[in-house]
Amino acid sequence: MAVEALRPATVHARAATGETIAVRIVLIAVALTFFALFVFLPLVVVFLEAFQTGLQGFFAAITNPDALSAIRLTLIVAAISVSANLVFGVAAAWAIAKFEFRGKSFLVTLVDLPFSVSPVIAGLVYVLLFGAQGYFGPWLKEHGIAIIFALPGIVLATIFVTFPFVARELIPLMQEQGTGDEEAALSLGASGFKTFLFVTLPNVKWALLYGVLLCNARAMGEFGAVAVVSGKIRGQTNTMPLQVEILYNEYDFVGAFAVASLLTLLAIVTLTVKKLIEHRQNAAGAPAA
Repeated sequence: MAVEALRPATVHARAATGETIAVRIVLIAVALTFFALFVFLPLVVVFLEAFQTGLQGFFAAITNPDALSAIRLTLIVAAISVSANLVFGVAAAWAIAKFEFRGKSFLVTLVDLPFSVSPVIAGLVYVLLFGAQGYFGPWLKEHGIAIIFALPGIVLATIFVTFPFVARELIPLMQEQGTGDEEAALSLGASGFKTFLFVTLPNVKWALLYGVLLCNARAMGEFGAVAVVSGKIRGQTNTMPLQVEILYNEYDFVGAFAVASLLTLLAIVTLTVKKLIEHRQNAAGAPAA
């Protein structure tokens, strides 16, 4: 009787996953067509346009002084932003996952805030705070401190839009691991810092690398917030995405797509490293981020 009772459910389960070959072919064809039209074809066009005038034209475009300045500024901003978010993300994740305190839910909400706020709005907030007519603008001008239309403003805007990435990769993993390992280390006489360095950090290293990778990719590709606070000063405050826009608006398509191809290569490298990290996570038995 028990076997007979289970038989209809088994048949239903098989029917739910037993698509015909024709249906499978259609689903695969739709997925591949969508991928080809909206992912693969645009990537191919970027590189075709970048090399439209050959290697000489490509290298001339990316070695232009303005392009080099944009590349250098992008790397500097990404390095500072990722470093700051690495410290913040680890600290926030450790506090949220390992401790109970008043205001914890509010802190989690703050971590998610950049996901729900437009980057343009974030840039505008910094202009209202530190711009010439902002709350702190007169004092900053009096002391010769430039934030808006300068490197500090670009860094602040980039940090804002990227700071959830590291924390959001670490929090679920740390919560799943609990506090057992840390309590054991402390009971054996380890200090809090040594417990973090030799127990907590090794347990989350792959998720940490994954979060840093995503944070770096977003920092280099950020446009909206940076466009507001940078002033788009050629050769000074233009990052690579802003340089692409300016060159395209000036009908310098080879130059625009040459710089864009560097960002595309960054995306490809990011995806490659992401897959390697996921492979190492699976090999180590850790849950994928």
